[in-house]
Amino acid sequence: MGFATNAFTIPTLCSKGCLVLSDEMNHKSIVDGVKLSGASVKVFRHNDVRHLEYLLRKSIVEGQSRTGRPWRKILIVVEGIYSMEGEMVRLSEIVRLKKKYGAYLYLDEAHSIGALGATGRGVCEQQGVSPRDVDVMMGTFTKSFGSCGGYIAGSAALVDYVRAASPASYHATAMSPPAARQIVASLTVISGRDGSDRGGEKLARLRQNANYFRAELMRRGFHVLGDMDSPVVPIMCYYAAKIPALSRMCLERNLAVVLVGFPATALCLSRMRICISASHTREELENAVEIIDEIGDRCMIKYVGERKAARLATDEVGGNRDTRLVSSKSI
Repeated sequence: MGFATNAFTIPTLCSKGCLVLSDEMNHKSIVDGVKLSGASVKVFRHNDVRHLEYLLRKSIVEGQSRTGRPWRKILIVVEGIYSMEGEMVRLSEIVRLKKKYGAYLYLDEAHSIGALGATGRGVCEQQGVSPRDVDVMMGTFTKSFGSCGGYIAGSAALVDYVRAASPASYHATAMSPPAARQIVASLTVISGRDGSDRGGEKLARLRQNANYFRAELMRRGFHVLGDMDSPVVPIMCYYAAKIPALSRMCLERNLAVVLVGFPATALCLSRMRICISASHTREELENAVEIIDEIGDRCMIKYVGERKAARLATDEVGGNRDTRLVSSKSI
């Protein structure tokens, strides 16, 4: 699982005397991995590059607490697509900071690998960043690849070290042949090495589906988080008491959705999280939008007025990040 990959790899890379700078919206697996490592941790505001730089500079100047000694290592940990926000990391700016201050970068691509970029290579390809500028690239095989397990990618020295030192490697059993074969087959299709255009067509369809679904919900007055091209579409319902009603009403109409509340989100930031697939047809998406639209009226979770909704949907399609709410931290 991707959870175990994060939880057992981060302690392999960091220990006492190291500093981890972690985005406040990072996944629980990253949080647990940092706790297990014994390293010091400082949390920067979600996708806030200025706050990250402030913490970097302050930490380097002050050094370790009590002794003032230099940090043995500073590791910045971010996600490609934040699982509860649907928002992409500002990778190019973080890479610039990492180089400027001599830090290391750990990128969790659980939701972005196989989903973003012209050839599905993830957020690096999507934003034009060289993978060589990312020290540790982590991902899971349970989403885009339809299998199980996770991976760590990086330099040969890094991979050899993780293979030898991580308990997720030497205490775990080997991946079963069918699961491994599924991963290889998925990679073959996504990369186009099967001699067809199936991979490219699926990636293009995924982007079209995600962008259509997001824009339609925004036009109907829902507060939808995240970026264009992101297949993770969170719809804010805010109140935890609305979760049972939303779930049951959707199920009554044969629509299966995931409702997320505390502790996966803040207490008053509950949401409906929908993950779009390339296999969804336009008819299925239209039907889902109509059902959610009807239930949204009944449960009163349309928090955006008609005029503002139309403007936000237009800005979303046009890529204007200044006039929309991109994460629950902007509320």
